[in-house]
Amino acid sequence: MNNNNKFSVGEFSEKTGIPIPTLHYYDEIGLLRPEKNPSSGHRIYNYQDIIILQKIISLKFLGYSLDEIKNLLNKTSFTVDLNESLSLHFQALEKEKKQIEQSMKSINRVIRLIEEEGTVDSNLILNLIHSMRTEHIQEEWMDRHMLTDVVDVVEELEKKSEEDNFSLDKTIYQVSKEVKQLYGKPVEDPKVQRMIKNYVEEYFSFLGEDLMQKFADTKIEGELDFQELENMTPSPFTEDEQKWFDQAIDYYIQQEEME
Repeated sequence: MNNNNKFSVGEFSEKTGIPIPTLHYYDEIGLLRPEKNPSSGHRIYNYQDIIILQKIISLKFLGYSLDEIKNLLNKTSFTVDLNESLSLHFQALEKEKKQIEQSMKSINRVIRLIEEEGTVDSNLILNLIHSMRTEHIQEEWMDRHMLTDVVDVVEELEKKSEEDNFSLDKTIYQVSKEVKQLYGKPVEDPKVQRMIKNYVEEYFSFLGEDLMQKFADTKIEGELDFQELENMTPSPFTEDEQKWFDQAIDYYIQQEEME
């Protein structure tokens, strides 16, 4: 086509880079309605449609939904309402950005773990990934119950390096494997207690003395629903394995207190 600066849907798609199905959809919902050929019914676009499409793309770039864009296109001017709307979209994008960054870091940690281990148990590694996914939820839970006059423990945890986080991931994975292997043995068995000792020492090493002291000094507001936190924290163990593991830790602590 291209007579008098008019374009068929194919030409318009090629010129703007917008797929034909998308242009069809925009027409169907009344977002971008081109002229129609009276005889064939084919869509006919012009340069004014290019300007409208640029506005649509700009508003989509800012995070607006198609319904919101449809309303905004009808406005001849913007007021402070747009600023409020943009602020909300900015906050949403900030949250999405943080989640994407967290996902990228988690992926790198899993890649490293698989490279070092060679072969990994699928259930254990998927549980570890799920644990990474819920890290920010657990931190938000902690943050809700911390008094503002206490050093922010959550921020301290967020400052941990990727190397520290990876080291803890590796420890958790190794302990998860050992629990599966040693489950059923007496909790006082030397192999069991050696596993618990390594786990406790690695976990305390991850936290560090300063952070452990901050945990101890932190005052809690109101009554805590620890079941809520437990539900956020996935366990790689069965219920019986978890009970056995907890008993093994209790025995280890008792022996440490006696020394």
